[in-house]
Amino acid sequence: MEQLANLRRLGLFDARVPRYTSYPPATAFNTQTGQEFQTQCLKALDPATPVSVYAHIPFCERLCWFCACRTQGTTTLKPVAHYLEIVKQELEHLRATLPEGVQMGQLHWGGGTPTILPADMIRTLAQAIKDVIPPAPDFSFSVEIDPTLVDDSKIAALAEMGMTRASIGIQDFAPDVQAAIGREQSFEDTKACVDSLRRAGITSLNADLVYGLPYQDTVKLADTIEKVRLLDPDRIALFGYAHVPTFSKRQKLIPDASLPGEEARFLLAQQAARAFKTYGYEAIGIDHFGKPDDVLTLASKAGHLRRNFQGYTDDSCPSLIGIGASSISQFAQGYVQNASATAAYIARVEAGVLSGYRGYQMTAQDRLRATAINMLMCDFEIDLDVLGTHADAADLAPIHAGIVADFAGCVIQKGSKITITPEGRPLTRIIAQRYDGFSDIAAQYSQAS
Repeated sequence: MEQLANLRRLGLFDARVPRYTSYPPATAFNTQTGQEFQTQCLKALDPATPVSVYAHIPFCERLCWFCACRTQGTTTLKPVAHYLEIVKQELEHLRATLPEGVQMGQLHWGGGTPTILPADMIRTLAQAIKDVIPPAPDFSFSVEIDPTLVDDSKIAALAEMGMTRASIGIQDFAPDVQAAIGREQSFEDTKACVDSLRRAGITSLNADLVYGLPYQDTVKLADTIEKVRLLDPDRIALFGYAHVPTFSKRQKLIPDASLPGEEARFLLAQQAARAFKTYGYEAIGIDHFGKPDDVLTLASKAGHLRRNFQGYTDDSCPSLIGIGASSISQFAQGYVQNASATAAYIARVEAGVLSGYRGYQMTAQDRLRATAINMLMCDFEIDLDVLGTHADAADLAPIHAGIVADFAGCVIQKGSKITITPEGRPLTRIIAQRYDGFSDIAAQYSQAS
């Protein structure tokens, strides 16, 4: 109770802050930075250094009400097939822009629902990407999977094309919670999906759970966690539900009164974290848990954990190329997001150009602040010696002093290390925001709790 009172005093249950999967957050992107900048960044890539690739599939057979991703519903494969043809055209634009010899270290498919693609389309898309950006020797391929929209033939096609990790959407197994978020998914369907993946030789499995959902409580969450334990995933992502109905209109179908309060949300997250620890998982960053031998766990212990638009990653590729509507590319020079609406994305590609619509060009000050935020989000610690390699590192000294003073007991400084204590880790996003030069942007972020 003392920790709860302290977190309340420090504003955890009132704050809405970015998740800091990037810095600056996407809310700082502008339309003055777009296709021309995207072309410059792509042409400047070093062929000796592999890149990561993210492909966005924005279609779903059902639109889950809790989701704030860029998606659209469809009852037929006709728009999906057309979209795939456009993606192939975009890849040809990339082929004409990229330096010869660029290879792909990691590939990730997200959405939407990537497994809306039938087996033949899975093979077509994967091969089209590989034809333009061939896999590097240590290539890995991960896919977000909806257990209710996948079968053995789709999984076999994904395995054939080199999938190494599956990320399985679960959220919560309680029937009334599922009904309230528009996502009915039985444990039996989920287990059948897991079993099929393992038969296909996919050994790295991630389970996505969400806390703070409507009608969720400690009893229902405990039952969900026990069912997840039976699935035995290698890694678990535990995300806090972000209720932003002004941004995601479908969330208006979720009654505000059905949502747990801020402190109840926090206690649900703490309950899950304790259970995962009991089951042998180790905490990774603010919201992931992995088995001791999971690659993300090992990256965290080695100090190699990073943040990108998919969350925590062990990806060592310095550049990320986004393919498809709304995808975001990340380069040393900054960020570029493709046109978000599918129709706008298609129009740009059909016009014969890359589809970058908005973005942000990084300054030296941005890189300094990004380094500090990434250290906090990944390691709960700022190493002033490492930060000091940036030319303007001294500019952050007042911020360092401020967080040590304002979060006393939750943040401590010993020598060149400024560390968030275990008790203070729920405040990590709030502390990271102190380094955010764009924190005055009017935007509705998710709850910090």
